[in-house]
Amino acid sequence: MPHAQHRIVVLGAGYSGAVAAGRLARRLSREDVAITLVNAEPDFVERVRMHQYATGQDLRPRPLAEMFAGTGVELRQARVTAVDVDSRKVTVLDAATTETAGGRGRETTLEYDTLVYALGSGWTDQNVPGAAEHAHQIASRPGARRLRERLAGLAAGQPVLVVGGGLTGVEAATEFAEARPDLDVALVADADLGDWLSPKGRRHLRKVADKLGLTVHENTTVTAVAADHVTTAAGDRIPAAVTVWTTGFAVHPIARATTLEVTATGQVVVDATMRSISHPDVYAVGDAAMAMGPGDKPLRMSCASGLPMAWQAADSIAARLTGTKLPTTPLRYFNQCISLGRKEGLIQYVTADDRSVRAALTGRTAALYKELVCAGAAWAVANPLLGLPARRRRITPAPTPTPAPSAA
Repeated sequence: MPHAQHRIVVLGAGYSGAVAAGRLARRLSREDVAITLVNAEPDFVERVRMHQYATGQDLRPRPLAEMFAGTGVELRQARVTAVDVDSRKVTVLDAATTETAGGRGRETTLEYDTLVYALGSGWTDQNVPGAAEHAHQIASRPGARRLRERLAGLAAGQPVLVVGGGLTGVEAATEFAEARPDLDVALVADADLGDWLSPKGRRHLRKVADKLGLTVHENTTVTAVAADHVTTAAGDRIPAAVTVWTTGFAVHPIARATTLEVTATGQVVVDATMRSISHPDVYAVGDAAMAMGPGDKPLRMSCASGLPMAWQAADSIAARLTGTKLPTTPLRYFNQCISLGRKEGLIQYVTADDRSVRAALTGRTAALYKELVCAGAAWAVANPLLGLPARRRRITPAPTPTPAPSAA
């Protein structure tokens, strides 16, 4: 008799989830596994380009149905509402059902044998008064779309303030300043500008900021946001017709509501193979996972972390199902790729545990390098069956449990 297929459910089709689903489809025989990819939107969203989208640039549409056509991966456009890791069930609200039921929706249940949790993260207001009501965010396409409409309606000379001096804030502020030189764009950083960069990297960042006319408020903390200004810890008011909040990310809350072992921030605690340390049939990747890198340091929330985490999880799942050797490649960093508008960039080379070294690539070459990295990440998602050996391995059936001895 034919054996039942092993059911793999992947939650989330961001960089990590989509790559994991495609890699699993490439590694495993379709006769043995049924892979379902659940995502709330019908398209893949290039999150690393949301600051570009907000300035009015048009991004190439990437329908998931086209990307996964012919892979054997079943797409399910639905929103995840609950995960029961003890009974191995996922509750989803189907998009089609929501439309046909007058917006009320109807929940259905998916059962799994292996779960890949990749629901990612969204923006957080850090509990700063007024941020949720008045600030914009670019951590999602709906947020970037609202900001796009708002920026398009601004008259020349109006102030735009980006709060957050990390990678996202720096990319957003420089993109806005280059695309809209008629606006008064400013950046608030709670430390020195680019304090994590090498001296060469910091010098180049300041040079580009000056060239773009970007005002930088360093060592400044925003304590409240209003419709037309922000207030700092020093009591100063900085004008802002539009405030863009880029101070960090918060993980999706679903995992915290389960019995999975999670961190205080809600990330799933995983081992070196991206497997949950509390539930061996669950893997977590991307921003949703707390994985340790070189130097026993947590991997940071980023595309640079999410893609290798997806490779590691998919290869580990395939290895365990097929009885082959587990991957042993350690996850590490090589550089930080920063766009500074469309014409400038900064590639900061780093140690394996993400500490800056002296070397850095700058200027137009760095901008091209960054563009190639972004395009390459999108290509990896859009071409899930390319780039790996064509052989799909058969899974090793689990041994039949030995019946317990009779008590007679």
